[in-house]
Amino acid sequence: MKKLAFWLLYAGVVALAAALVLPFVRPQWSDARGWVGAAGVLLVLASLLLRLDFGRRATRYGLNSAVLILLVLGVITFVEAVSYRHNTRLDLTENSRNTLAPQTIQLLRTLKSGVVATAFFRADQQSKKAAEDLLKQYGSYSNGHFTWKMSDPDREPGLARRYGVEQYGTIVLETKAKSEKVLDADEERLTNGLVKVTREGRRTVYFLQGHGEHDLGSNDRSGYGNVKAALERANYDVKELLLAREGKVPEDAAVVVVGGPRTDPLPAEVDALDAYLAKGGKLFLMTDPFQNEGLKRLLVKYGVGLDADLVIELNPIGRLFGFGPELPIVQQYDAHPITRDLRGMMTLFPLTRSLRLARPAPPGVSVQPLAQTSPQSWGETDRATLERGQAKPDPQDPKGPLTVAAVATKDKSRLVVFGTSNLASNQFLNIQGGNRDLFLNTVSWLAEQEDQISIRPRTAKQTPVMLTAQQGQVVFLLPVIVMPGLALVAGIAVYTRRRAST
Repeated sequence: MKKLAFWLLYAGVVALAAALVLPFVRPQWSDARGWVGAAGVLLVLASLLLRLDFGRRATRYGLNSAVLILLVLGVITFVEAVSYRHNTRLDLTENSRNTLAPQTIQLLRTLKSGVVATAFFRADQQSKKAAEDLLKQYGSYSNGHFTWKMSDPDREPGLARRYGVEQYGTIVLETKAKSEKVLDADEERLTNGLVKVTREGRRTVYFLQGHGEHDLGSNDRSGYGNVKAALERANYDVKELLLAREGKVPEDAAVVVVGGPRTDPLPAEVDALDAYLAKGGKLFLMTDPFQNEGLKRLLVKYGVGLDADLVIELNPIGRLFGFGPELPIVQQYDAHPITRDLRGMMTLFPLTRSLRLARPAPPGVSVQPLAQTSPQSWGETDRATLERGQAKPDPQDPKGPLTVAAVATKDKSRLVVFGTSNLASNQFLNIQGGNRDLFLNTVSWLAEQEDQISIRPRTAKQTPVMLTAQQGQVVFLLPVIVMPGLALVAGIAVYTRRRAST
């Protein structure tokens, strides 16, 4: 009997060791790991039972202890099993950086067909754990329509070649009809990749050209190269529109963007934009101070007026970007799908004019502000004063808060007007703030693709602890001097007492 118990114990230990190393030696057999481990535990228990002498008191006590331990392990196993199927997350970070954005959750809950994500990460890759956590969250909100798996391209090179994966950290999203590679495991790229494989076709955004607008192909500070790249990453086709030659807006235009023309469009071009809007078109008009007078007759139909001013706000941020007080900081947004995720974020409106909204609005038109400046701002109307650099608020100047972005709708027509075109330039689009989000959100809302509204990557907020000199001394003295000193004194006292008692 003792010999049998020995061999059972030996086999149980081998089975437990095999369960530990199985995922590393044979990853394809990982599903059997639980069964091998359970067999090892049973073999070890059988060996122990064969060695027990139930007539001894120590044996009975030991058996009771073993039963209690098994009961505790059983309760823990039951809780783990329940939590695996019914779990919840609590994000206590200050800016909820570990929680999916509402747009992502809405998209996942409305998935109609299955999407399979294959993530190609090395076993020792540092970003693997973060990618797994992100994919788990996607799966938990998808009602079973989003499934995922991890693959090591070094262990499964054939699978990596099949998907054309050339770098670690690539995630391949696949449906029955489409596939899309996401080269970085962050929420914005993953969600927009999910939109691409689940949505039919691509929408086209046209940028009006021929009047000194910002150059889509330029990477200079004033160019729109970054705008073009951002829209293409978001699954849009971006094209230039020479309206004077075409005569009308193309039928496939999802959105037409007018990005700061330095000269007025021809009357025929304005008429073409007007006709496009009247048919349910979507127009994004970005104007600049003291320009674009020819567009006023179009905007007045939708209750938006262009003030002849330059918004001034005295703040130190402008100096960081080489500007003076003509760089207003906006933190006040009205409730709208475009601005719903901009709460608490600032946007910079460089060289902007103010907008005047009609009250009441024209019949059938709904018009509202999107963004407003602070009460300390004003609209400088004296251009001579601006040129001398001596701007100051005069009685005739409009006082803040001033509207610098507005939205108007009429039936199916959608119109968004900004008082500046520089917000989307290469210099200001990707600065620390919400400019990029505001621009992309505007295009997505105009294109009626609200689920593709920009998701800003969340980062850990820096919250430094500022201590006075006296507080700093206390923080130093307590752990370095006081606590060790108390421990030393206590040790000496104990030692002295023991010496006296001997």
